[in-house]
Amino acid sequence: QVQLVESGGGLVQAGGSLRLSCVASGRTFSNYAMGWFRQAPGKERDFVATIGSSGIWTVYGDSVKGRFTISRDNAKNTVYLQMNGLKPEDTAVYYCAARGSAWPGGKEFQYDYWGQGTQVTVSS
Repeated sequence: QVQLVESGGGLVQAGGSLRLSCVASGRTFSNYAMGWFRQAPGKERDFVATIGSSGIWTVYGDSVKGRFTISRDNAKNTVYLQMNGLKPEDTAVYYCAARGSAWPGGKEFQYDYWGQGTQVTVSS
C-alpha cells in the first residue's frame, strides 16, 4: 500500500500561484510514476500532469501546458505541482496519484493509489 497526502491548496486570485505537495509513504517512492488530476464541481476528473519515477519524463494536460510544472524529490518522497498564471477555470479538487510503473501515465485507470485531494479555488 501507498499512502498519499496532498497539501498546499487554498484560495488565490487569478494570475496568482500555488504549489501543491504530495507526500507518499508505505512503499519505495522512487519505483512509482506520479500524477496529478483534478475534478471541478459537476465534472469528471481530468488529467493535469504526470512524471516518471526518475523525474526525467513529464507529460501535461493541454489546459495547463506552459503554466504548471510537475517535479519530484525522491529523497523526500514528495511530488510537487507548481501552478502559475492560475485561472478561475483551474478551480477544482486536486488529487495526487501513484502508478506502479516507472513510466508516466495520463489516464486514471493507470494509477493504483490516490490521495484525498486538496481544494484549489481561483477567484476572478
